[in-house]
Amino acid sequence: MKNLKRTIAIVCGGDSSEHDVSLRSAQGLYSFFDKERYNVYIVDIKGQDWHVELPDGTTAKIDRNDFSFMENGEAKIFDYAYITIHGTPGENGLLQGYFDLIGLPYSTSGVLVEAMTFDKFVLNQYLRGYGVKVADSLLIRKGYEELVSDDEIEERIGMPCFVKPAADGSSFGVSKVKEKDMLAPAIRKAMLESPEIMVESYLEGTEISIGVYKTKEKAVVLPATEVVTSNEFFDYDAKYNGQVQEITPARLPEDVTERVRQITSHIYDILHCNGIIRIDFIISKEGSISMLEVNTTPGMTATSFIPQQVRAAGLSMTDVLTEIVENQFD
Repeated sequence: MKNLKRTIAIVCGGDSSEHDVSLRSAQGLYSFFDKERYNVYIVDIKGQDWHVELPDGTTAKIDRNDFSFMENGEAKIFDYAYITIHGTPGENGLLQGYFDLIGLPYSTSGVLVEAMTFDKFVLNQYLRGYGVKVADSLLIRKGYEELVSDDEIEERIGMPCFVKPAADGSSFGVSKVKEKDMLAPAIRKAMLESPEIMVESYLEGTEISIGVYKTKEKAVVLPATEVVTSNEFFDYDAKYNGQVQEITPARLPEDVTERVRQITSHIYDILHCNGIIRIDFIISKEGSISMLEVNTTPGMTATSFIPQQVRAAGLSMTDVLTEIVENQFD
């Protein structure tokens, strides 16, 4: 009898500073997928090196003409790609464009949405037009730094402020700037990660992160996670080296929780997202809700926000992933 199990590629790696973090997400996803239902392989992409990990511990080269590979002398074709790359090319639309060209369904949103959510400055301006509250910000491009002076930044954005790569999927290159003379080194640091950087006003309040996914049958907004860190902000060490307290569900008043859920669902629909995304917010003492960023390929290790929130909702990551995959098929 013909094997009717779909073959899934968990696509990880990428070319950003978070390559190794992506590999950990891939291992998490591999542990969650229903192996009785799917044939699951991990595909590692870095530059021109695309390879798939085989069950015997060896690897096989991916044929980029059709994203196929050879196993035991037989050509294998994937039915679906679950993208868990943090950064380029999996979070900015490049890989999505490739999969569109070869006709392979994938887990994330499409090319335009990925490109837009990857560029924090562009995303903020776009969502602001729909009434989503975001921090004030300005853009500085490499080679054009002199167009915006430190005095202008201080007057327009204020201190403290954040300087961060505008188009990068990681926590690298981010600085909290408290004094005007700290701007220049912070801008240089951010430009090591991205040729466009964003200077953003500081918003004081409670930081939360909340996951959401929708299928043809239902919309699921997960319980929010409250992020508490003694670091200056939720930086790389806080995110990946345990220097943070993560409280799920977040300690929010019921009315604020409901408003966050509504805004999260609304943003998902505005962007016409696909698969599971995570949105970060700051909530002021007065209850004002400001969006920080949209993450379309959220971390998927066992301790990442999304698996935490799925467990808090009384759901199973295995079932959630099955729903997301099957939603692409009739």
